[in-house]
Amino acid sequence: MSTGAARGTRERLVVVGGDAAGMSAASQARRLKGPDELEIVAFERGHFSSFSACGIPYWVGGDVTERDALIARTPEEHRARDIDLRMRTEVTEIDVAAGRVRARDVDSGAQSWTSYDKLVIGTGARPIRPELPGIDAPGVHGVQTLDDGQALLDTLARTRGRRAVVVGAGYIGVEMAEALINRGYEVTVVNRGREPMSTLDPDMGRMVHEAMEGLGITMVDDAEVTEVLTGADGRVRAVATRDAEFPADVVVLGIGVRPETRLAEAAGLPIGAHGGLLTDLAMRVRGHENIWAGGDCVEVLDLVSGQERHIPLGTHANKHGQVVGTNVGGGYATFPGVVGTAVSKVCDLEIARTGLREKDARRVGLRFVTATIESTSRAGYYPDASPMTVKMLAERRTGRLLGVQIVGREGAGKRVDIAAVALTAGMTVEQMTALDLGYAPPFSPVWDPVLVAARKAAREVERQR
Repeated sequence: MSTGAARGTRERLVVVGGDAAGMSAASQARRLKGPDELEIVAFERGHFSSFSACGIPYWVGGDVTERDALIARTPEEHRARDIDLRMRTEVTEIDVAAGRVRARDVDSGAQSWTSYDKLVIGTGARPIRPELPGIDAPGVHGVQTLDDGQALLDTLARTRGRRAVVVGAGYIGVEMAEALINRGYEVTVVNRGREPMSTLDPDMGRMVHEAMEGLGITMVDDAEVTEVLTGADGRVRAVATRDAEFPADVVVLGIGVRPETRLAEAAGLPIGAHGGLLTDLAMRVRGHENIWAGGDCVEVLDLVSGQERHIPLGTHANKHGQVVGTNVGGGYATFPGVVGTAVSKVCDLEIARTGLREKDARRVGLRFVTATIESTSRAGYYPDASPMTVKMLAERRTGRLLGVQIVGREGAGKRVDIAAVALTAGMTVEQMTALDLGYAPPFSPVWDPVLVAARKAAREVERQR
């Protein structure tokens, strides 16, 4: 007899993780089924629910002045909708055979089992924290949750020195470097890659490098941290590489994240090559009828390469939650995949990409051409027109669009959405040249920069046929 049958007609949904994917799923399921049909119990080990992790660098940097501005829905608001959200409660075990989870109260240590008819896993991702001497010293911070952001701000308030080292130059590393510059710190970024923003090709990353140095950030590329050095008080005093030491009063880890799937893996659930849970199109965990997963803990289908990838973004997590909640609530929805669109900034420099980089295309065996163009955000004669660079990849014989990268000032970043739609539709660069985009001198040259790049790529495709 199922646990739902034992309770009568009402089923129980258990949600592990109280942020974007988990609580979006819970909320959508509640819209479709009332409390008399579906009981919803959610567990969150932190102090906050439904918050914007993407906004943390801007809170740390002072652009967002209030922490609570990053909270989309409080625990009390969820509970008012008949969702039993249990904060500061960590799920420590999933018993798939018995259909139950074990949870521990973080503060008291008390443990208890809760049965489920349906389970949603939204455990997110965890910052990569390399096993190095001194990595756990006071003053070394990863930044993934509001608790992490508050801990960093507390350190900044207590620290008298003004030297910061950011380890890593991906999205989080670049954004945290800007945040610390805004706080008045001397910032050094230690990056193991050739250029910052490894989500771009190196030629485009070079522009980000130059912009960061222009802000007064010291960039150290092709360098790997070997140790975090501490002072007599045990606190961080420097970061060491094989060749140098960089003084630090605070260290921020921006190396990236890994899917938080240790709990799922211990339960025997399927894990992919990138460490994320594997799901079907309905976001149901493969091989398990009543378990779903979404957000940063899953792998998703890349529609361009046809392979699974781990892309931790809040946009995906919220969509996953909607799909999961619809299916759990008795409806039908699918998540077809992604094209890998992302946008960021360093002060006034906007950085965007979608689709494949050169090395991604090579890895999956695609032959391609590239086209790089320089243009402006507005008509060249219009005031405040700013330069931008657009790089485009297309499949060599077919001309199918494979990827776009954009670096420029105001008006550059969101142009990547044109390419994201074209990628999703499977358009060729030749087809893109005929797109009917909006034009007026304050908004664009008569030929939009993305279309200029498409024209150049189409000519290159034709030349190599």
